[in-house]
Order: sequence, then structure tokens, then C-alpha cells
Amino acid sequence: MVCLLFNHVLPRRQFSVVIWWIALALSLVTAAGARYLNAVTSDAVTSDAVTSDAVTSGNPFAATEDPDGFTFVRVRYDSIGGYNESWYRYEGRDWQRWETDYPRAEKNLIYRLNELTSMKIRPDPIVLRLTDDRLLDHPFIFMSDIGWQQLSSPERAGLERYLQRGGFLWVDDFWGQAEWTSFMQNIGALRADWTVRPIPADHPLLTIVYPMKQCPQIPARVFYQQTGMPWDPPFAHRAPTGGVAGVNRVRFMGLFDEQDRLMVVATHNTDIADGWEREGESKEFFERFSIDSYAITINILVYALTH
Repeated sequence: MVCLLFNHVLPRRQFSVVIWWIALALSLVTAAGARYLNAVTSDAVTSDAVTSDAVTSGNPFAATEDPDGFTFVRVRYDSIGGYNESWYRYEGRDWQRWETDYPRAEKNLIYRLNELTSMKIRPDPIVLRLTDDRLLDHPFIFMSDIGWQQLSSPERAGLERYLQRGGFLWVDDFWGQAEWTSFMQNIGALRADWTVRPIPADHPLLTIVYPMKQCPQIPARVFYQQTGMPWDPPFAHRAPTGGVAGVNRVRFMGLFDEQDRLMVVATHNTDIADGWEREGESKEFFERFSIDSYAITINILVYALTH
């Protein structure tokens, strides 16, 4: 039973809130499945709510949780290295790796979920570290651009505790051989009896709402403009990447526990969140990439909230 799972996983929740989670997931399945393609394609490129840069209010680290609404949680972490390693400069500002695509990607996703579903969702995403006890209030968390990530021992312990209690992590936007090694060192090797392996094409994660044959490959739009290719160029990521052969095929991977429960989804060699963030900047990019990025995202969210 889903309610028993969440009651065990998130002891700080009340039973009524647990029941709400079930209703949330069902609303995603029924409402989004019926209206997704028509609603999204009708207004994505012109919607002020999507293209506005004024996408956050207040302090995202305040993290005052509304117990009756879904909150999108991004994990903040530290990275090693200097310029173009642990941080980079883009669009006139400095970015830490953990905040790639933040917060516009989340705001666009929240906008779409509010538009396409009947779920109750907080308008502002929040950011938490793996050592924060409030992580246990959320059944789903998200990481991005982890190629230079360095988790401390307390952070690894916090993530292990979160996953053991039934939490679900999605890791997105990391490319090539070296960045895959970073994932395996920081997340894939948390415990010897947890295994990383491909998510098969017949896994319910790919069909729970939208039937998909595979995880889509989404490039960063800035690179797509330059190359016309659906993958990021190798030079843009941590070396060694393995060249084009190291980045041009998606790896849809999972971390499974000793009872074969899927706890972590890793979308490697693809930038799903850029499909949310940049959906309003180009009709071509939207139609070729953003629609699929939202479809796989809703599948992942529904799976995470119901298993």
C-alpha cells in the first residue's frame, strides 16, 4: 500500500497528508494524460509566466514547508576545482554547479504542472543540503550537473538515510566518462548491496503516464544553437569524456536497493531540465525537445510518488 509506505518513510507527516500524496499522483495520471500535448503546444512560446526572468521570490533556503502541497526540492552540494570546473560564468553571472538551470527550470515545470494537473503545488521550489533533516519531509529530490561533485561523509550518510527511508532522487544533466565516474563515486557506491544498472525499456517508469520507448536526449539549448546536435559537445564537460561517442547516447540508469527497489534515477548524457528552462525561447526547441522532457518528467514524478 502506498499509504503504508509513505507513513513509514516520512514519519513526520500526518495520515491525511499521506492520503493527499496518493490523490496527487492519481491527478497527474488522469488530468495530465488527457490534456498534455494540446495544452502545452498552444501557448508555451508566448506565455509570460514561462519566459519571465523574475522567477523566484524570497529566500529559497528558508524552506518553510506547506504540508498540504508538493514541493520541488533541489539539492545543494559542493564541487571541486575552479573556473569552468566547480563554477562557470554564463548569462552575465557566476553559477555553481548545483544551481545549473535553477530556478527557471523549476518554475517552468511548476507552471506546467499547475496548468496540466489538479495537483496542489507550492509556487516556489526550495533548496536543501543532504544533511538537512527537512529532507525527510519530501519524497522526491533533484540534483543537476554533478560532474565535479564532492559529497562529504555526513552528506553521503544523509543521502543514504533518505533513500533507506523511501526517498527518491533524480540526477540529471551530466555527460561523458569522467562525470559518470563522479556519479558512481558519490552516489552509486553508497552501499555495496545497492547496485547501479540500466533501467530496462519495459520498466513502468517509461510507461506509467506517457508511453515512451526510451529516455529522450535533450541538449543544452545554447549548444544546440551552435551545433544542431541533440547532445552537448564533449569540450563542454569534464575530461575525459570519451569524445562524441562518450556523450551521444543517453544512459538511463537506476540505483536499486537490496530488495530491487528503484531509489535513484540517473539521466546521463541528457539535460532534461533544459527542456523546461528553455521551452519559451524557441518554437523549434520546444517542439523537438521540451515536449519529451515534460513527458519523461511526469513519468518520473508519478513513479516516485507511487512506489
